[in-house]
Amino acid sequence: MKRIKLLEVRSELGAGTRGSGMGIDALRVACLNKGSDYFRRFNSVVLPDLNHVLFEKNHFPFAKHIDSIYTVQKGIANAVEQTLRFGEFPLVLAGDHSSANATIAGIKAAYPAKTLGVIWIDAHADIHSPYTTPSGNVHGMPLAAALGVDNLKHQRNIPDPETEFFWRRLQNLGEPGPKLKPEHLVYVVVRDTEEEEDSLIEELGIKWIKLPEIKAKGSRRLSREIYEHLRFCDLVYISFDVDSLDSSFSIGTGTPVEDGLYLSEAENLCQDLLENERVVCFEMVEINPTLDNGNTMAKNAFNILEKATDAIEKRLRLEEVVSR
Repeated sequence: MKRIKLLEVRSELGAGTRGSGMGIDALRVACLNKGSDYFRRFNSVVLPDLNHVLFEKNHFPFAKHIDSIYTVQKGIANAVEQTLRFGEFPLVLAGDHSSANATIAGIKAAYPAKTLGVIWIDAHADIHSPYTTPSGNVHGMPLAAALGVDNLKHQRNIPDPETEFFWRRLQNLGEPGPKLKPEHLVYVVVRDTEEEEDSLIEELGIKWIKLPEIKAKGSRRLSREIYEHLRFCDLVYISFDVDSLDSSFSIGTGTPVEDGLYLSEAENLCQDLLENERVVCFEMVEINPTLDNGNTMAKNAFNILEKATDAIEKRLRLEEVVSR
């Protein structure tokens, strides 16, 4: 990979609270106020968001706006795939977290023969399906789509055939079939889950690193252990939801949760994880300035984003020197 490319996804169709579509612009404001040249340094592409359908009636109670979300995700997956095929590092800035399914699909489309590992830094497990969701919000479903699971053992809903049609399309986005194996997924600081998710996580044996372990071990040791767990993965994707931060730092997000990461912990963890040469994509999501005070969430997120980007650039420069 030669350089970073920003993919800007302003879709908030998968969220339950309006406003995350403005998260990227809030990051840009934070950048300007800090006097940074961040958004001038990198090429960026703004992808279609279809947020106008939020003004229309939703016809899918167990997967709200899933038809439009599928259209949006096709665009994201294609952009991620193309960026990787051009030898660039896709850094995805997105509104709601449903975009992650498309990012994963795009990576697998670019590298169909490679094994992908996912590091999920988030307050939520996001492993519901239309059959188990308590809210119908698709940003709670990206990992179920990527894993190809429905969790029918704990079914609470009966989706209509059209919802099932689009759900299958999301599960088969890009390359047909599951993009990810449970043993190649690592949850970091996930702490707000439903019973259906807890049961599925236990059944699938997904590695789950909780806050006490993070504080006890520190980011450097934790990163080594995560990559040891993912030792059979050729590629790694890191997804960072800002609600992974403690709620004292993350008011400006749709679902803040207490007992999360402190800012310095998030910065150090992202930096240490991104030093690994197998990481091919980083994503940041769920900044919502309409819920914030003084754009604090975006300021905090932008500091993390700068540190993460520095780690990516340092690694890319090192790879370039080694390859000469």
